[in-house]
Amino acid sequence: MKVFYTISYFSIFKTISILKSYYLFMEGEAGTDEAGRGCLAGPVTAAAVLLPKNFSHELLNDSKLLSHKSRDILRPLIESGCTSFGVAHVHPQAIDEINILNAAILAMHKAIDQLTILPEFIIVDGNRFHRYKAIPHECIIKGDSKYMSIAAASVLAKTYRDAFMEELHEEYPMYNWKQNKGYPTKEHREAIREYGLTKYHRRSFRQLPGLPNPMKF
Repeated sequence: MKVFYTISYFSIFKTISILKSYYLFMEGEAGTDEAGRGCLAGPVTAAAVLLPKNFSHELLNDSKLLSHKSRDILRPLIESGCTSFGVAHVHPQAIDEINILNAAILAMHKAIDQLTILPEFIIVDGNRFHRYKAIPHECIIKGDSKYMSIAAASVLAKTYRDAFMEELHEEYPMYNWKQNKGYPTKEHREAIREYGLTKYHRRSFRQLPGLPNPMKF
């Protein structure tokens, strides 16, 4: 019985996320993150968020660790409680032209462009970023599970992109984007095999295993 309670407590402790408010302890610090980088279809979407020092919510965490319901609860709370936020899509044609890494960074820049307050410092989820104007930045691996502003950006990027893919689903329901959101699921790839590619598919990506990228034809 003693071992059972020890394991149970440890499991609960592991699920608790303690997010830091700031990397440099300044309110002018913006967090940015993207969603949809690994998808076969649809845009890569990024968000940037500036949070006040008193912002906090028990549900806030990396969007990948949250349920759909939790993300939907958080989105309006982040939008109403933040100092400023921006969301931007970069679409498949641009992804194919400049590659997915540069497209993800471009989406982050476009999201930062929308902030009504110019940030003093930017923290970025991941390990790659291009300097934005003359503003210093820091790339942070797994930053969306460490800092509130990046976690908030991850929630907004994910929810806005999901909503966009649900709209595209109405145009091409056979791919079931309302469910898979453009990710390379077995169902999505079977639909590609049967119906081919749409204007929303990324031609620079390997859409089907064992076949060359469509752009090579």
